[in-house]
Amino acid sequence: MKKLLMICGLLFSVITFAQAQDGGRQKMTPEQRAQRSAEGLTKKLSLNEDQKTKATAIFVDQANAMEKARAAGNTDKEARRAEMMKLAEDTDAKIDAILTADQKKTYETWKAERKERMKGNRMGQGPKVGGEQ
Repeated sequence: MKKLLMICGLLFSVITFAQAQDGGRQKMTPEQRAQRSAEGLTKKLSLNEDQKTKATAIFVDQANAMEKARAAGNTDKEARRAEMMKLAEDTDAKIDAILTADQKKTYETWKAERKERMKGNRMGQGPKVGGEQ
């Protein structure tokens, strides 16, 4: 009985250690990332089904383009960053085109808040304690 408990404990430890090595995250496919982005936008802006479908397609295109850019292996960090920023701006314009006037206002506010949070993270402040960001 003791051997069985020790084996179970050891197995549990090995599994826990293995998950800790990769942060417990699984790499998401471009389609999964696009779906997650569309779901988040749907919750934030109360998108209707047609808007959600269009947003998902836009995010799939963006995710595939970003994946392709990463796979190209461009070693110039600034060039890669500029390319990613261009992709994000294009996606932003496409999303903006499918939104209503009220949704656009909420979207702009949300983007400004997100930009401030990201700015704080770059300056070494990191996210606020307690899960607030």
